[in-house]
Amino acid sequence: MRIFSIQGTSVSEAKADALPQSLDSVQLPAQGYLWLSCTRQEFEQHHLPIQTTLQRLCTLQLVDLHVSDLLNVQLPSRYDFTSQYDLLVFRRLATRSLDSDASTAQGLSTKPRGGPPILRRIDTSPVGFVVFDRVLLSVHPQDCSLRDSFAQRLLASGNHTAQATVDDTTGDNRSAGARGVASDPADLMLRIINHVVDGFLALRRDLTHQLDHWQAELLNPKTRFSNWGALLDARLALHQLDEICDDQRSAMQDWLEALKTWPESGSLSDQHARDMLQVRSRDVLEHIERVVHHVRRLEQNAETAVQMHFNAQSHRTNEIMRTLTVLTAIFLPLNLIAGIFGMNFEFIPLLHRSNGFWLAMMAMLSIAAGLVAFFWRKRYLERSAH
Repeated sequence: MRIFSIQGTSVSEAKADALPQSLDSVQLPAQGYLWLSCTRQEFEQHHLPIQTTLQRLCTLQLVDLHVSDLLNVQLPSRYDFTSQYDLLVFRRLATRSLDSDASTAQGLSTKPRGGPPILRRIDTSPVGFVVFDRVLLSVHPQDCSLRDSFAQRLLASGNHTAQATVDDTTGDNRSAGARGVASDPADLMLRIINHVVDGFLALRRDLTHQLDHWQAELLNPKTRFSNWGALLDARLALHQLDEICDDQRSAMQDWLEALKTWPESGSLSDQHARDMLQVRSRDVLEHIERVVHHVRRLEQNAETAVQMHFNAQSHRTNEIMRTLTVLTAIFLPLNLIAGIFGMNFEFIPLLHRSNGFWLAMMAMLSIAAGLVAFFWRKRYLERSAH
């Protein structure tokens, strides 16, 4: 478990080696808030000491149903609230090999996804956030790569306080605001969620490259496409990603609607902080919309490529049948002439003439040449460009 104390632009991390003992010494800062971050396994084993700490710090505990939601590895993205805190579960990209322990503990299937490596990266796992007035509790999967990377950025932002102050005094405070520390637990949660959505946005290039490669194979007449299983897995993975993003969007919309119902504050600083929360929430929602739009466009492109592939196959089959039909039509009168001269009659014209064979051959070649010219003019023998 990692415990961060955030006061203004100052960020410090408390040592939390032994969980029950370290939680007893946790205190709220004079001005600021705490970020309590633990893995799902730690939360399952030590949820009673965590509940006791929340009771001491916030004078209330989590509802049992919300504790079950935080422990559920199959829970979709959702938002819920009480009169004292907000709960937001948001699914992030997961590494199956690292999250398999938690899945096995719940008795779930850990069968890896098939297909190319990019599809195996679409596996997801939930991250739970509980937002109090001055405490943020986050429950992460076993690997905690998201938590660790964001914590490193948070500590780096706190270490740049002096530089941000210099930028403010010189009038250039845009970079300082971009690197600034979150002002409250809700703001910190939105920044972490934005970090999660950025991971989904990073998939766009790899997914597009993979599907463009398959489209090129599907539309190449000289290539026999055989990756139908991988393509089906890709379509299913895109459909699953679309559903995940829809759940994320619904959860963020519910959070944004709940944010609008927060009581008004007469303080300008509190009003500004609330406006920033709404701006960040809409920004996260816009990023999710971009992922949904891109995923649906990839699904449509994959479906269109498959349809074009079968249309091209049908077109090539029709061309082959047309060529065979024309060749049959050319040789049909020649077979007729050969059949006539092959009859067992004693008196057949040209049969007993010395040049009869050559006359028959010239007639057959003339008929064949005339038919070829006729079919060529009708474009029955024209080869279409691919």
